[in-house]
Amino acid sequence: MDCIFCKIVAGSVPSFKVYEDTAALAFMDINPLAEGHTLVIPKQHGANLWEIGEDSLRDTVAAARTVALGMKTALGLDSLNLVQANGPWALQSVNHLHFHLVPRRENDGVPLDWGLSPGNRDQIKAVADRIAAALQAGP
Repeated sequence: MDCIFCKIVAGSVPSFKVYEDTAALAFMDINPLAEGHTLVIPKQHGANLWEIGEDSLRDTVAAARTVALGMKTALGLDSLNLVQANGPWALQSVNHLHFHLVPRRENDGVPLDWGLSPGNRDQIKAVADRIAAALQAGP
């Protein structure tokens, strides 16, 4: 497999590890948006949220919380973004599920803000109904 994150898990590509357990690994992003920008990944390969196993996802989210608590203490944070992207149009850069933990500070200039633009409530309800129906129908 030619997955850079799988290579990091295997130890064949170096990283600055901050946390590891049996299911997840956290390491520093080498292209950080902010000081302390950390990635948390499952050790099990899954390209995205749709493909990852439920247990692996649960364990990775728990690891992300553990790392976020450590970051809060170590970096004196009161704000943090948890970012996860799926697919090319969401700007997923590595096809291995991963969470970005991005420390935030007042006026930090990190480009993770978007303005609020009210949507059409009828269209929003129609989409909500379609999603709810798909969930009731099951996989």
